[in-house]
Amino acid sequence: MSEPAPSVSIGEIFWAFLVIGATSLGGGVVGYLRSSLVGSLKWLDDETFVELLAICQSMPGLNASNMAILVGDRLRGGAGAAVALIGICLPGGLIMVAAAAALDSGAHDHPLVRAALRGVSAGAVGMVLYVTVQLGLKTIRRPADAVFAAATLLSVSLIHESVLLALITVAPIAALWFQRKRKSGDRQ
Repeated sequence: MSEPAPSVSIGEIFWAFLVIGATSLGGGVVGYLRSSLVGSLKWLDDETFVELLAICQSMPGLNASNMAILVGDRLRGGAGAAVALIGICLPGGLIMVAAAAALDSGAHDHPLVRAALRGVSAGAVGMVLYVTVQLGLKTIRRPADAVFAAATLLSVSLIHESVLLALITVAPIAALWFQRKRKSGDRQ
């Protein structure tokens, strides 16, 4: 992983994750996280982001919450983790309470609401696809990387293996493979 980001205040951490939490929608949150944390804020580089994302995806809980905790802790320890988690969860929590009240009132049956939800769903799929391609271009640098990515994809999508089990299976095999290749001097 890269060196920690320059000193960042607790307030900056809270505000950054509050904005991410307020502006990211559904499955597109990884894209917003990358755009903010790597792009505009420069608190992480791409390699570190991918490493932290792998940790987040192998742990219980939401990727966004897990990422907020890891980044907040990396920047300012436990206090940073706490404010990052509160920041990213607060907007969505408040909006969900309001949405639940609206849905209970029957608003979800309105044609415009249904159309808007379909559009937002399609947009979220596009964002996930965009982030997947961007991370893939930066992460998959060798043929072996592609093989391990494909094995994970196939085990989750075709065999319906849990993500956790797929990662637990692929990680040690990949580690042994790359260790063996490093010892032999082969970079594949």
